[in-house]
Amino acid sequence: MTRTETSLVGTLLDRRYRVDRLLARGGMSSVYRGVDTRLDRPVAIKVMDPRFADDRSFVDRFEREARSAAKLHHPNVVAVHDQGLDNSAEVGRAFLVMELVDGGTLREVLTERGPLDIALALSVAEPVLAALAAAHRAGLVHRDVKPENVLIGRGGQLGAGVVKVGDFGLVRAVASAGTTSSSVILGTVAYLSPEQVTLGAASVRGDVYSAGILLYEMLTGQTPYTGDTAISVAYRHVNDDVPAPSQVRPGIPPALDQLVLRATRRDPEARPADAGAFLDELLRVRAELGIQPVPVPVPPPPDVDHESDVEKTTPHLAAIAAAPTAPAVPAVQPTAGPRATKMYDRPVPPPPPHQPPAHQPPPSPPTGTPAYQEPPPPRNRRRMYLLIGLVVVLLGGTIGAASWWYSGGRYAEVPKLAGMSQAEAGDALRAVQLNPAYTKELHNTVPAGTVIRTDPDAGAEVLLDEQVSVVVSEGQPVVPDIKPGADPATAEQSIRLVKLEPKLDPALDDYSPTVPKGAVVKVQPTPGSKANIGDPVSIGLSKGPPPLPVPDVTGKSKDEAFKALTDAGFQPFQAGEEFVQNVPAGKVSRTSPPGGTVVTGGDKRIGVYLSSAVQVPNVVGRSPKEAAKILREAGLDPDFKRGKDDEGNDFNLVLETDPPAGTPVGKGTKIKIRTFL
Repeated sequence: MTRTETSLVGTLLDRRYRVDRLLARGGMSSVYRGVDTRLDRPVAIKVMDPRFADDRSFVDRFEREARSAAKLHHPNVVAVHDQGLDNSAEVGRAFLVMELVDGGTLREVLTERGPLDIALALSVAEPVLAALAAAHRAGLVHRDVKPENVLIGRGGQLGAGVVKVGDFGLVRAVASAGTTSSSVILGTVAYLSPEQVTLGAASVRGDVYSAGILLYEMLTGQTPYTGDTAISVAYRHVNDDVPAPSQVRPGIPPALDQLVLRATRRDPEARPADAGAFLDELLRVRAELGIQPVPVPVPPPPDVDHESDVEKTTPHLAAIAAAPTAPAVPAVQPTAGPRATKMYDRPVPPPPPHQPPAHQPPPSPPTGTPAYQEPPPPRNRRRMYLLIGLVVVLLGGTIGAASWWYSGGRYAEVPKLAGMSQAEAGDALRAVQLNPAYTKELHNTVPAGTVIRTDPDAGAEVLLDEQVSVVVSEGQPVVPDIKPGADPATAEQSIRLVKLEPKLDPALDDYSPTVPKGAVVKVQPTPGSKANIGDPVSIGLSKGPPPLPVPDVTGKSKDEAFKALTDAGFQPFQAGEEFVQNVPAGKVSRTSPPGGTVVTGGDKRIGVYLSSAVQVPNVVGRSPKEAAKILREAGLDPDFKRGKDDEGNDFNLVLETDPPAGTPVGKGTKIKIRTFL
């Protein structure tokens, strides 16, 4: 432990965070276990190297990235509690306060176990992708997905580990530092996407690529590309396709092969759109294969000298060049364990002044290596010299690029765009080699089509060719066009989408002959009206058809009654016939419901009953035969009683009927007929 690290233990950062014990250290930062004395809770404190505290660009970026990461709340994300700059000592220190994860990293699991069982690999990948998906939804890009940034802590059910992803945005902050040492080895070159290598462009699809490499490593125990130098590994990311995991580990199902291959396509557009889409595909494949989740083991915490930190990476390939005072160190394949990738930032001491370099004694041979080795044949020596020359040329170009890259040439300042039109803002960004990404937002005062703000803010320094979010005003909210008959829930959702507040108002409820009961019948203010954000929009619901009184059509003919009922909004039908003494035959005797009834609801059918009453025809003086015919034609039943005179002659003329002529009777009534005696 260095003196600086020792001196921090027991100190109080920002008069709040007590530093208790060193957990991990590296060339750019150290991580301590500590206590938030204000809230009395254990925390992890990442303290950046003091040289960063004087770098204004780094501090600004560090604060912005910490604020963004602190907004990210997810059970699989290491929570960021606070950030600060402590100036209580002789040298300032930027620090980050995070959730303390009691456990280790995925790197320790891979080192201990090698290739993971398929079920375990998927059980780790699922929460990793869930964390990245939450970040992508929030507009954050991780940029450095690797086993060292996947923490596994205690706290799961039945002693299982909880998987969490950490260090969101910290790589971007370190990359902005003008003090970044060029001797930093690109430790995560094994996980960089092709576009990160060639363009330095970080995106959600770049995170998908890195997560795909992570899944490949869990399944096979190694990353897909190896090489003697970081350049050679990066070259393969750009020029080679990732092989199927089953080529290294036979028996991996083809569906899982395809999942990894799709996530690691060299073309970003051919990958899943973001981590959420990748997670959906992983869950589908796991369901198809019938693989159940398994508990994730909790690894032991890493040794103190374990450098699982952001200093092992920079976001651009130029960082592999060594500083003039340090030898160029090749990047080692990270699958060798937690110490597989180290940062060598220690200058080589010069020879003593009294002994010229030419007369230095030869170094002692390493243990187990013979002191004398046969010199290579001349041909091999010439080949070696050619290779050395080629490396010198490459490093010369790389060092030159790194000098420009870290001296500020890779940054552009975000111009002030507020108040410009969208087209003007796009031109202004492209003029400084930045890419606009437009989003729309409603605003009460900024006219439609005018820029409201940018993210990052104006004046911030951003890597060349990165995207700048430009928020353009859509103007004031407009009450949406909600038609009568719309579903109330759909109407409320439409109103909220334009940042207005829906409110059901019983005072606006009304009857409607066309709008079903319970549907929207009225909206105030009227659709198309402008409003301010948060203004209420009242919704009235239909009470169904208006109540209608049934007209009295008793005594009317059938045709007259049907017309009157139809004109009143009803649907008449003949319900039957019945005898009503005082209603002539064929006339309406009654309706159901009866006339004068007020009908509510949707049923407008009205039953019409016709009178079957018949007036007894006058058949007096007619012959019995004629009388019988007339009565039957009227729907009556004639009943004759004939008599004889004293002379025995038959008299066949009708004397009277019972009931008498003109009396209303029902159809089928017997009519008694008396003839002369």
